[in-house]
Amino acid sequence: MIKGFKEFILRGNVIDLAVAVVIGAAFTAIVNALVDNLINPLIALIFQADSLGDVGFFVTGLTGNEVFFGWGAIVGALINFLGVAAVVYFVFVYPMNRVKERAAARAGASGPDDEPQLPTEQELLVQIRDLLEKSGPAARA
Repeated sequence: MIKGFKEFILRGNVIDLAVAVVIGAAFTAIVNALVDNLINPLIALIFQADSLGDVGFFVTGLTGNEVFFGWGAIVGALINFLGVAAVVYFVFVYPMNRVKERAAARAGASGPDDEPQLPTEQELLVQIRDLLEKSGPAARA
């Protein structure tokens, strides 16, 4: 039981996952600081609000009480998501793809365009039909 646990912990993908979680937590703090201290204040200036949570409208209910619909918080969450996605793409994904492309070009590896194209199922069925027609009815019996 302990041996199995030790093998599980020492696997490469578990360690990679742990590193990813730690880096992700640190990166989240950077992105949140950027969004909270730069993007949210710019949007708050446009809507003349102290924070995005203050952007919205009040609706009076049937009993006379007012309910606040804060759509600014939703906009803030969307902007936060788009900011995180953009930073992750442009800082991590795009550069890593470029590095992989350059490494593949240096190694002379063939790309997906160099692989031979196999016929589709429909093309194979057409070929089988044509061969059966050429062989005649005597061969089919």
